[in-house]
Amino acid sequence: MAYVGKTYKFQKDENFREFLSYVGVPADKAEFLLTSKPSQKLEKDGDNYTLTTIDAATKEIKFKEGVEFEENVAPEIVAKTTFTVSGNVVTQVQKFQDGRSITLKREYSGDQLVVDITVTGWDNVARRYYSAV
Repeated sequence: MAYVGKTYKFQKDENFREFLSYVGVPADKAEFLLTSKPSQKLEKDGDNYTLTTIDAATKEIKFKEGVEFEENVAPEIVAKTTFTVSGNVVTQVQKFQDGRSITLKREYSGDQLVVDITVTGWDNVARRYYSAV
């Protein structure tokens, strides 16, 4: 788990605008997400993990592998979230009340992080690329 503790800075994306449109993110919020350049860092302490996203604000998600919890995804939007960790892949599944789910598969490889984002009913993949700093 050489990637644990490293900070990864956003570089580019593919199909992210289309993903945001499909899930109904309001235009002003979508524009912010499309122009921001967040960093991500995963830390481990025993069985506990912390995924930190640093942007205009810092967001920490604390989790244990395989344990479902409620995550505040946006104002008034809560998902039931589960993380799994398998080698260099960390998968986050967010299940929403409307029956949709979003899967974020983070694959760490050397100094690269690639995040594949899929959503129920959307026949495409959004991809975000990060490099270690």
